[in-house]
Amino acid sequence: MAAKLRKGDKVIVLAGKDKGKTGEISSVDPKAGKAVVDGVNIAVRHVKQSQTTQGGRTPKAMPIQLSNLAVVDKNGKATRVGFKIDGDKKVRVAKTTGDVI
Repeated sequence: MAAKLRKGDKVIVLAGKDKGKTGEISSVDPKAGKAVVDGVNIAVRHVKQSQTTQGGRTPKAMPIQLSNLAVVDKNGKATRVGFKIDGDKKVRVAKTTGDVI
């Protein structure tokens, strides 16, 4: 099955502590059904100091469920994703506007 959400998509969070925040997908794990979105679901990780790196607390974006994300259309609203055959290619389209994503 084709992926509805892909790396580089601008998405909005629908549920959870970061509800309403938007960001860009930096990686997707389809097997686990999760994606990492920049600036969303931030956790603080403690890094041990070494000869090359400075130790301390660093913020890191953690994975979030794909079901809690929706693509943002050109109007800035959340939209569902559909598929359409355009010539000989299968393309993703926004359900609200009908535009190709």
